[in-house]
Amino acid sequence: MSSSLLTPDPGLVFWMTIAFGIVMFILGKFGFPVILDKIESRKKFIDDSLDAAKQSFEKLEHTREQNQALIDAANKEKEKILREAAKQRELILEKAKQKAIQETKHLIESARIQITQEREEAISAIRREVAQISVDIAEKVLRENLKDKESQMSMIERLVDEINLS
Repeated sequence: MSSSLLTPDPGLVFWMTIAFGIVMFILGKFGFPVILDKIESRKKFIDDSLDAAKQSFEKLEHTREQNQALIDAANKEKEKILREAAKQRELILEKAKQKAIQETKHLIESARIQITQEREEAISAIRREVAQISVDIAEKVLRENLKDKESQMSMIERLVDEINLS
């Protein structure tokens, strides 16, 4: 027997038909019902999703309307608050101005007192410096004048006499 590609052997066709029938039976018994159930559940899910989307859209529209009403009310309230805030600002500015004037007067008076105190302290410090410099100069002059023993003794006697007279 010669076989060609276009004319298959009858035994091969028989066995192929049986194998095809078994595969179709198994798919028909176990595969197609599962696939059909999945397709049906997917269809139900899509239908439910579309219904939910419609409901969400309706809720969104309702929410937009509510939001617009809230925005309008908020704008009116904002204008009222701004008017009241402007009035309060004017009052606060006036109070702050009066307080600033009082604080400025107080600060100026405090500065005058502080300047007077610092001037007194500076004068005292200058006097102490002048006294210290004078003592240093006097010490140097006395050392120069009292180099020898005799002039030292005469100076001591004269100072003792002055102390006794006082």
